[in-house]
Amino acid sequence: MFTGIVQGTGCVKSVQGESIMTIGIEIPSTEGLEIGGSVSIDGVCLTATSVGNTVTFDIISETLERTTLGSLSSGSNVNIERALKFGEELGGHLLSGHIMGTAEIVDVVNQDYTINCPTEMAEYIQEKGYIAVDGISLTVGKTDGHGCFDIHIIPETLRLTTLGSKEVGDHVNIEIDAMTQAVVETTKRLMANKEA
Repeated sequence: MFTGIVQGTGCVKSVQGESIMTIGIEIPSTEGLEIGGSVSIDGVCLTATSVGNTVTFDIISETLERTTLGSLSSGSNVNIERALKFGEELGGHLLSGHIMGTAEIVDVVNQDYTINCPTEMAEYIQEKGYIAVDGISLTVGKTDGHGCFDIHIIPETLRLTTLGSKEVGDHVNIEIDAMTQAVVETTKRLMANKEA
């Protein structure tokens, strides 16, 4: 589990393979990290396969197809969050690192971003609801009800994450809050049963 409070950025040092891609990333801290440990890379929960000056991760085709990780190359910067430990402060919201899909940045004005999600995600995106964008816990601003929504970013988030380097046309990973997903799915099921 993660909180969406990104601890810093990491730099991709190596990318190998195709159907299963192995990436090596220099992360801010490897203290206490062991092989098999979970790390959020741009919001995607990955398992460390080796730990040294760089940490390596294997990425399977399902993850490559569903996320932006397939576009990484040597020199790419990524958001890093280590797994939540019991007793630590929960500053964002609970995240699993299971990405629902990707979305496109369609407008950037100062610290305000407009993001367009596929229409199948629209019903999960609500004003003042939680969302994770590239692993960053954020609050949804205005939404058009069709998958387009605004987020307002504080300078500290821009400093600590890769979001400040994103431009119109770039794609980001989206994780919808699990509680929101459960409420929407339950409501849909109840409504379908009522109509039957």
